[in-house]
Amino acid sequence: MKKYSISKLARAFGLSRSTLLYYDRIGLLKPSGRTGSGYRYYLHRNYHQLEQICHFRAAGLKLKDIRSVLLAGGKPGVKLLDKHMRETAATIVDLKNRQRVLAGMLNRIASGSGSAPVDVELWIEMLEAAGMNQKDRKRWHTEFERRAPAAHDEFLLSLGISPVEVAKIRRWSRGEIPKY
Repeated sequence: MKKYSISKLARAFGLSRSTLLYYDRIGLLKPSGRTGSGYRYYLHRNYHQLEQICHFRAAGLKLKDIRSVLLAGGKPGVKLLDKHMRETAATIVDLKNRQRVLAGMLNRIASGSGSAPVDVELWIEMLEAAGMNQKDRKRWHTEFERRAPAAHDEFLLSLGISPVEVAKIRRWSRGEIPKY
């Protein structure tokens, strides 16, 4: 029966030795035994188990989920895969939003159109892409105004907002008027 040292098994999967030590420590991949000198060794079943772990990691599963799958016989449940599929879809949507915002910024810069690379519309798009709603944006403005009022004023003007509108936003940020 073929035995693998920790280094040979790690190399076979392009992992570091410390990764296998970590997997052992968290109970994900235990060695089959120890040599007389105390070194860990792994057998073919460990090789197969590490192959599964790497497959599940490539699919983006978390180590705690992989441990649950392995304890349940090595086949992930529909519920787990569905949950991970939804999380992945949400991440893709977020990344596409970021990509769209970045493309807009690059287009504005590349066009050389004398306007600021970030205007109010682009700024709001970026905040929304980051998951900020109207309430979050109000909190952001309030904090900016409280911590650095002059910088808040300068930033708003840099977005191409008129001085009259900037004054209104700043008053709204300070709670002096109910709506902007």
